[in-house]
Parts: sequence; C-alpha cells; structure tokens
Amino acid sequence: MKVVVIGGSGLIGSNVVRRLRRDGHDVVAASPSTGVDLMTGEGVAKALEGAQVVVDVANAPSFEDEAVMAFFQTTGRNLLAAEYAAGVEHHLALSVVGTERLQQSGYFRAKAAQETLIKASPVPYTLLRATQFFEFVSGIVEASAQRGEVRLSPALIQPVAADDVAAVLADLAAGMPLNDTTEVAGPDRFPLDELARKFLVAHKDPRTVIADIHARYFGSEMDDRTLVAGSGHRVGPTRFHTWLSRSVAKG
Repeated sequence: MKVVVIGGSGLIGSNVVRRLRRDGHDVVAASPSTGVDLMTGEGVAKALEGAQVVVDVANAPSFEDEAVMAFFQTTGRNLLAAEYAAGVEHHLALSVVGTERLQQSGYFRAKAAQETLIKASPVPYTLLRATQFFEFVSGIVEASAQRGEVRLSPALIQPVAADDVAAVLADLAAGMPLNDTTEVAGPDRFPLDELARKFLVAHKDPRTVIADIHARYFGSEMDDRTLVAGSGHRVGPTRFHTWLSRSVAKG
C-alpha cells in the first residue's frame, strides 16, 4: 500500500514513516524539504500518484493567529482537493484533544477549521486527536516562566509519549477510515503544575512552580476537563516517569 506522510520529516511524521516502512508499505515522506509544498500546491499531485492513504501530521511554522489559520485552511484545502483528484481512499489527520474547549487560542481555532474541512470533504477520513506530548512539557514550562517562577494552572492534563501517538497513527493508516474522530492519551492524569514540578526536579532546575487557577494555556483558561481525553480513548502505554528518566539519562 502506498502511504504519503505529510510532515514526514518531523517528530511524529518521521516515526510514522519508519513504522510503516518496517511493515512493508511504500511510504513517501512529504515536506517542503522534499519538494512538496502544501501552501503553494507544488509537488503535491506528483507525491499523491497511486497513493491509497495520506497521513497529515504537518504543523504550522507560525502560531500567530492569522498565520496559523491561513496555514491550516490553505494546506487543508489544497491537500484534500489533490487527494480527491488522485483517488485517495483514506485521509488520516492528527489533531488535538480539547480543541473545541480551547477556542480562545488562535492555534486551536485553526485546528478546528482544519477538522471542519476534513469532515466536509468527500475523501473518507479518520481524525486522531492526541493529548499534549511529553516532549512538549519543556516548552510549556518555558512559555509560563518569568523571573525564576513558573506559573501554571492546576487543571488536569493527560500527556502522552510522541512515540505512542506515532504507533496509533501507523495502526490507523493500515486500517479502514472511521469517518469519525478517535482519541489517544497517556495512562496518567496530573495537575499541570505538578507535571511541571516533576519535570524541573528531574532536570535539577531550581525554579518554583506556582499553581494559579487563572494561568492561561496558550491563551485559554482551563478546568479539569480541558486537556484530558474522553471515554473510549486509546491509551499510550508509556508512563511519564519512565519517559522522563530516559530523557534525563540521554542528556
């Protein structure tokens, strides 16, 4: 089976490419660096020739409100139109758990727009929503840091290993389209401030984490439902403490 992975050189995309090739599929890792530009449409039709499945894990280069909306709307329209023309049988896209609950954020408004385009397209689809990756905890900490303190909401978060997300994507790519949305999350839920403390302690970082119920997460206030998966979701097997100890050991 020929599978085109859009964003195939990134954290998730390269992992999906590796897994699908290991399973014997003909995989194209598509990105601007390989001559496939979804913003302009350059190289898209050629990359999709003979493809049965497209996995879209591309992310916007800028999270500024107008830029990120333009990215997901333009690339979504261009990709779905090219898939329809090429006879692609399954469009599989990665999105984010809690997208509809984070609409104060321009990034999540853009992700919602992307999901709407996918659902309206005639191409059969599967949407996989994932919770926040372990690998992005550092970025969350730095985005909330100021003058030696890290101020974060104590709302629950259910993070997941990027490797576990890639495994689910590879499994879904080999199956039939769901024409629906499914979710994947890690096995544990933590207050976000507690998660940050665990991360900083493991890295011997002396900064203090302060719990603040009004602290915003990429522009949105949260509650205990915002960043956790619903019932029936897939569970990634990697626990945060296991990933964290491995991450620290690697340096």
